[in-house]
Formats: sequence, structure tokens, C-alpha cells
Amino acid sequence: MKLPEPRDVAPRLATGAFLLNSGLGKVTADDETAAGIHGLACTAYPFLEKLEPRVFVRLLAWSEVAVGSALLAPVVPSRLAGAALTGFSAGLVGLYLRTPGMREPGSLRPTQDGIPLAKDTWMLGIGLGLLGTGARWGCCRGRRRCRR
Repeated sequence: MKLPEPRDVAPRLATGAFLLNSGLGKVTADDETAAGIHGLACTAYPFLEKLEPRVFVRLLAWSEVAVGSALLAPVVPSRLAGAALTGFSAGLVGLYLRTPGMREPGSLRPTQDGIPLAKDTWMLGIGLGLLGTGARWGCCRGRRRCRR
């Protein structure tokens, strides 16, 4: 088993703990909370209207738990955890970009209401960074001869 690179530990711990906590908080969401979360998601992604609010929120919650757990588990390779985080957070960034009132007109800058959703761009950046774990820009890295 190969442990994560030391540079990957902090972003995995911080993001994993955040997602795990968020997901566990939604697992027992009441009907009113589920309706609010579902309604916001449907604004950006109308196809989600086919799901009942409680079903949607439970799926969202367990998705957050799964991605958070993958990030926290050292046995999960950083690239795999990064792929999960990138996919999940890309959907959240889409929510930010598609929901009216979250951004300043004609800009990517968030409004006050958009700040909680805009933070998901950080998770996307962390996910993309983890996807690049182990990638090499060039095999020589300034040496005269490549040794493979």
C-alpha cells in the first residue's frame, strides 16, 4: 500500500473532513431542509425535479460521505480521490454558475448570497491538484540524461 504524498495530506484531510461533516449533517435532514436543498438544485439542474426532495438529499448526503471518506482514507490513491472530488465539485460549481443571483451581473464574482456556493471552486481546484499527483512535467527534471 502506497501512502499519499506528504503534499497531498493537508488538502485531503481538510476537504475530506468538510465533506464528511456536511454529508452526515444532511443524512437526517427534515422535510423542510430537503425541500430547500432540492429546490436550489432543481433551479440549476431541472432534470432533478424527477426525484423526491428527501431521496435527492439522501443521495447528496451519501455522495458527500463517500467522497469525504475517500479523501480521508489513506488507502485510497490520491488520483482516485481527486477524480471523485473533481466530479462532485464540478457539479457544485455548475450550481453556482447556473443559479440566478449567485454572481454579480456579467461577472464570475459572487454576490453575498453566492459566497457559500463559490467556495466549491476551491474543492474543484483541490480535486484537480490531486488528479495531477505523481504526474511528471518531464522525465529529466534538469538532469543531463534521463534515467527511466
